[in-house]
This record gives sequence, structure tokens and C-alpha cells, in this order.
Amino acid sequence: MIPELISASGPDVTAVAIPAWLDASAVAVGSVSGILVATERKLDLVGFIVLAMLGGLGGGLIRDLIIQHNDVYMVNSPYAIPMTVLVGCGGFLFPSLLTRFPHLIEWVDIISVGLFVAAGSDKAIVYRMNPWAVVLMGTVTGVGGGMLRDIFLGNTPRIFQRSNFYAICAVAGAITFYMLIIHANVTGEWATAISVAVVILMRRLSLHFNILSPANVDLAPIVTKKVRVIYHLAQEDGKENSRRILRKFEGRGGYQITYVEQPSPDNTHHKSSATDAPRTRVIDRIEIEDNDSQEVPGGISSQDISDKPQE
Repeated sequence: MIPELISASGPDVTAVAIPAWLDASAVAVGSVSGILVATERKLDLVGFIVLAMLGGLGGGLIRDLIIQHNDVYMVNSPYAIPMTVLVGCGGFLFPSLLTRFPHLIEWVDIISVGLFVAAGSDKAIVYRMNPWAVVLMGTVTGVGGGMLRDIFLGNTPRIFQRSNFYAICAVAGAITFYMLIIHANVTGEWATAISVAVVILMRRLSLHFNILSPANVDLAPIVTKKVRVIYHLAQEDGKENSRRILRKFEGRGGYQITYVEQPSPDNTHHKSSATDAPRTRVIDRIEIEDNDSQEVPGGISSQDISDKPQE
């Protein structure tokens, strides 16, 4: 029977009932990621089991420790720990089997990430967490196990390095799940299926077109250049305003202009001392000596004229 698409009673905030076989499969596949690394490092049986547990259960453990509702999945589930131990032992005894199906493992791995993301996001929604926390819990559940695995091995987590989309896929899946449940009133089953599809699609597209996550980004030179252009345009506008004001005073008496010197904006990167740096003469204020007139020509108050650049 196909479940209904839209919840008639508003947002579906009940826990999504992921089938036990699918849940166990996701845990097992997550454990495989730890086994692959253990095989590369030539670890012993304990190393295989520990990395399998971290890969399959690490993300959910981080999530449950953050939520703190006495509902730790790996402790409450009757098959979570035995499953990861079994997979770790199998990987230790038959490591060559994993290298025969690299494409299958890649597909199953991203599917398991999608399921973990949906499960983590759903649990956060059940506990009435805010949108940011929902996305964080979904993402951590999806990629936290791999992060712990790399930390235990003393490596920089792979999700922090430039590569094809992985953690970004988890973020997109968590956002999709939240939007579908809360804003579109889609039922949990359909929201899970759609969010998993989003994770898989983004991952496959990034692999197919070799789209890499950005790294070593520095916008400071571009922004600084734009700011300097705007600053100099404002400076020229101020000079023009000063010339316009002074032209209105030409041929008139009864006023006094006070100037001050300021560091020249054209030498902001001058390496000499402050006393040696080029300075620009600017208008500080215009004082009208005629008591019968309190404004400069053009209706500009003497107190309103300050810091006008002057060549």
C-alpha cells in the first residue's frame, strides 16, 4: 500500500518508521566505510571492529549525545552493536571481497548516508528542535561516523577537505526533509524517500561532472578593490561639492574658511610614519561674520559644512 503524500493533520512530527531491515542495512554499509580504511591501514581485529562501529554508529551517537533525551540509538537497538561487530569481523576475515564491487559500495554508501540524514532530521523534529538544529542533527548523523573514524586515526576528516560533494549532500538532504515535513506537510515516508533521492542525486552529479567543494577562497582583494573605488568616487563628489560652495562665496566678504589637514586617502598603504605621510587640505568649517545672515548662500548652515574635501 502506497502511503499518503500529504498529511491531512498538519506537519507530520511523528517518528518515521524505517523498516528494520533497511535500518540494519544502513548501519552495515556505514560500517563498511570503516572497514575499508582499516584494510588500508592493515589494522588488527580490534581496529576493524572499532572503525566499523564508528562508521556505522558514530553519527547517531554524536546526535543522541547532543539531543540528550536518554534515547541513544546504539544502546537501545537490539541489533546495532552486534551488526557492526559482525561486519567488522567479516571485513577482517574476508577483506578482498570488498574490493570486487567498488561501484556497488559507492552506491550503497551514499544511500546509507541519505537514510542516516533522514533519521537524524526526523529525530530532531520529533523533539521539537529549531530548524538550524534539525539540519545540524541530520548532517551530523549522516557524516559524523566518518568524521570520528578519521579523527581516531589522526587524520583531517575527509569531509573537511576539498572533494566531490559529500557533507554538502547531507546538508541538502536535511534541509529538504525539514522543508517537506514542516512547510509542505509531506508525510514522513515520502519526505524520507525524497530527501534520500536528493542526497543520491547531488552525490552522483558531483562525481559525474567532477564538481568539487570550494577551498582556499579569499574575497578580500576583490572586496577591498570595490570599496576603494566607492571611496574615491565619494571623495571626488566631496571635492566637487566644496568647489561648488566656494564658488558661491566668490566676490563676497564677511566669512572665514577654516581648513584642516588629513592623511591623503590615496596613500592608505603608505609605509612611512604618520608625520611623513602625504596629507590633504580639507574644509573644516565656514564661519559667517555677518550677524544678519546665519546661512551661507544656497541655504547651507555654517554648522552643516564640515569635512568637505578640497583640492
